[in-house]
Amino acid sequence: MLSAKVLIIDDDRDILETARMFLKQEFALIHIEDTPEKIPALLKATEYDVILLDMNFKKGVNDGEEGFYWLNQILKIDSNAVVILITAYGEVDIAVKAIKNGATDFVLKPWKNQKLMATILAALQLRKSKKEVEKLKETQEKLSDDLNNRYTDFIGESPAIARVHELIDRVATADADVLILGENGTGKELVARAIHHKSLRKNNVFINVDLGAISETLFESELFGHVKGAFTDAKQDKAGRFELASGGTLFLDEIGNLSLPLQSKLLTVLQHRSVQRVGSAKPIPVDFRLVCATNMPLHEMVFEKKFRQDLLYRINTVEIRVPSLRERIEDIPLLAEHFLSRYSQKYKRPGMKLDKAVITKLKKYHWPGNIRELQHAIERAVILNEGKIIESAELLISGVIHTPRKEVQPQTLDEMEKQFIVQSLQDNQGNVSNTARALGLTRTALYRRMKRHGI
Repeated sequence: MLSAKVLIIDDDRDILETARMFLKQEFALIHIEDTPEKIPALLKATEYDVILLDMNFKKGVNDGEEGFYWLNQILKIDSNAVVILITAYGEVDIAVKAIKNGATDFVLKPWKNQKLMATILAALQLRKSKKEVEKLKETQEKLSDDLNNRYTDFIGESPAIARVHELIDRVATADADVLILGENGTGKELVARAIHHKSLRKNNVFINVDLGAISETLFESELFGHVKGAFTDAKQDKAGRFELASGGTLFLDEIGNLSLPLQSKLLTVLQHRSVQRVGSAKPIPVDFRLVCATNMPLHEMVFEKKFRQDLLYRINTVEIRVPSLRERIEDIPLLAEHFLSRYSQKYKRPGMKLDKAVITKLKKYHWPGNIRELQHAIERAVILNEGKIIESAELLISGVIHTPRKEVQPQTLDEMEKQFIVQSLQDNQGNVSNTARALGLTRTALYRRMKRHGI
């Protein structure tokens, strides 16, 4: 038995029952209806693979006008609908005209069961092809963006980054949900992409969603999709990110920014692995590998009732913490050379090099913006440096090379507190838990102070 759903619309109950008795042996769902006015409600409730539609519904009328009207209504609701017309021998010319208007095929009544089955099977194949083409079109833009924004593999040989590599290799093929933690600019998206490219889903799409950039009003439309007419600007059906990611990897960045109501909606999708487009009640199954990332302390947010504990359990089957750049200072020369090569090529400045003294100063800098700050610093230096050798560190670090924190003489109590926290973070290699213990604070209290001081 095929899993297809078939709708038959005809004013003759005998024809409907005969068709239903025959087709129910071959297909999972057969709906029959003798009142065409119910078509919109039926299509809203169920997505049919094939629709069989009579051309005439009033006795003595055989001009096919009703059939044309309802064919047009069906295609307005679902532009990819596959409609087979039911017509009498004398109405073949009308049926041919209807095919030009969007019908897929027609069957003559009284039909032969073998012919009816062959027509429906051919229509099912067409429906499958239409859906595949629709999904390809909808994912093409995402794929193009992905190809135009390729990310290189991780660069680094430090023990801190080696541990991340090891975790990636272990979890990549397991298809388990992964939560990536780390400061801004540490390369959390790189980790997500590395997991995808080493996974069994590597030949399918990687969909990146920045939850921090999606407003609450657009959340459902962007992630769940919508049907035509669901709201004022919904001029056509649109698949959401959950659907587009099906078969591949869905990366939810900045998941800590989700409000509690949106966390609840996300949890429902993860539990049922299905979505409903805005304006539709039809569930659509989805199959994606979930990878999330945040720079926020989710475990403490759970304690503070700002993040759902059941959602955290769902998303962090495996947790990966990405080290800050100050925890892997031995990788700074390698990273700097990598970015120098990239931007020298981009801005047509071949042969550029970094002076050894500059590299030494780069290793002493705190890098609050992590790798992203280093990347932008090298790009700026390539643009502004006049010669082939970059000898001025001031070009790289926002115009000022910071002296070690111990040498800075603070003027206020706030500055003293900030200096003390920064120094303690450096002493503990950026580990917030160890720093909090050393300062006699809770992690939450330390995070509040770090936020206040812009650390």
